[in-house]
Amino acid sequence: MLDRLQRAGASAALRDNRIGLEKEGLRVAPDGRLAKTPHPPALGSALTHPHITTDFSEALIELVTPALTDPRAVLDFLRDAHVFVNRHLGDERLWATSMPCVIEGAASIPLAYYGTSNAATMKTVYRRGLGNRYGRVMQVIAGVHFNFSFADDFWSLYQVERADHTDPIAFRSEAQMGMIRNLQRIGWLVPYLFGASPAVCDSFVQGRKTDLERFDPYTLYYPYATSLRLGDIGYQNKQEEGTGIKACYDSLDAYVRSLTWAIETPCPQYEAIGVKVGDRYEQLNANVLQIENEYYSTVRPKQITEWLEKPTHALRRRGIRYVELRSLDVNLYEPLGVGLEQLEFLETLMLYALLQDSPRIGTRERRDIDENQLRVAHRGREPGLRLTRDREEVALHLWAREILDGMAGVAELLDGGAEGPHLANLRQQREKIDHPDLTPSARMLDEMRERAESFFSLAWRWSEAHRQAFREVQLAPEQNALFERLAAESLARQREIESADQVDFDTFLADYFAGRPPSLPGSA
Repeated sequence: MLDRLQRAGASAALRDNRIGLEKEGLRVAPDGRLAKTPHPPALGSALTHPHITTDFSEALIELVTPALTDPRAVLDFLRDAHVFVNRHLGDERLWATSMPCVIEGAASIPLAYYGTSNAATMKTVYRRGLGNRYGRVMQVIAGVHFNFSFADDFWSLYQVERADHTDPIAFRSEAQMGMIRNLQRIGWLVPYLFGASPAVCDSFVQGRKTDLERFDPYTLYYPYATSLRLGDIGYQNKQEEGTGIKACYDSLDAYVRSLTWAIETPCPQYEAIGVKVGDRYEQLNANVLQIENEYYSTVRPKQITEWLEKPTHALRRRGIRYVELRSLDVNLYEPLGVGLEQLEFLETLMLYALLQDSPRIGTRERRDIDENQLRVAHRGREPGLRLTRDREEVALHLWAREILDGMAGVAELLDGGAEGPHLANLRQQREKIDHPDLTPSARMLDEMRERAESFFSLAWRWSEAHRQAFREVQLAPEQNALFERLAAESLARQREIESADQVDFDTFLADYFAGRPPSLPGSA
């Protein structure tokens, strides 16, 4: 297939692939604790701003780039957003790692606030429900989401080469579901190569029993960990307690049906929490999932949603627009939390996963996929570590080399058949397989040992270094004007939404789940 795609001109078509990023970062006060201040008004409305918003907590800023064809342009936009945000943080910092700063208990973590509208209230209630179900501390772990879509011209060319005559939307959705299954199978490679959360502040554990080892009086870790964020202390639906769900990835229809079942099926443990207790909603509902976004997965099929449109409805109506990979840690050594090295590798990984055969995932393989991820998150750099593939154990380093060798042809296709950045990137990743000490997780622990510092001290030092670096950057006048205009427009839009509410929240919520959301104010 690679030769046929090369002859058909796929390299040129692939230049229009699109990449977008969502990067989360905690605002931290000068004493190293979670910021208690509101989302800075100068940044605009977290409800309606297209690029600067918040996630679970008011202190957890999320920066969203547009989807662009040039990864460098994506990083340039993310840099400008960081510069603009840092200008309005006062003496606060953006935390430089995925695992949070000093946490003084769940009550110290403020829920994100989006205003007084029904739509805003729904977002806050959803987050209150997450806190009630999983604990607030877990929700302030930050990450980077890599959003990827193949160029339209590539899809047309690929469908011809596959001699497929089905509806193009159906073809793309089926192909991307296969890609997602393969990304799950080999997705453990991402935390191995780029995991950057091998340790955590003692305050994160909050007295819970774990088998984490003590690095120093203030730090817990595993000696060979890559990404505690993706481990069993990170955020995940509670499979072990019988309240979780595993979505079905056999097809887009099966995926949508499995999530629909979860958001419509009551869960006794969540019913015990209550939904509306007195005058306050504790969660949106007492079902297995409140809404689709609650489902934790390292990779998701996505479609751009309209105002208050359910994600499952968007997927069913318009198919898969892009794939969201959610397994990237915030990289301490990159001021933006992510760099070109990761974007180039992930583009190659996406195309590789698309072009490989992708049978359905059975129950046994699903368990193996989950176990492989956990082993790599906790012990990925351990000498001799073995994973499970096709019901047999295989050494991680051998499997990783096989994957990277298989990706070489794909990298050449992306590079246009000549030596280029994608092929050079694979050599860089092979070095990490042969020398685990080159991985970010190993570098962090080595640095902590060499400087005799805790995880907190390491993260604080780098957070301050990034803060100073951003403050030395002069934002281009047109970019500064853009962010100021978007902030003002988003605040005005929030006020329009608030003034347009015509029903109480109870009715609004019932209408939403019945598929009758109100139209966006000012829309046709």
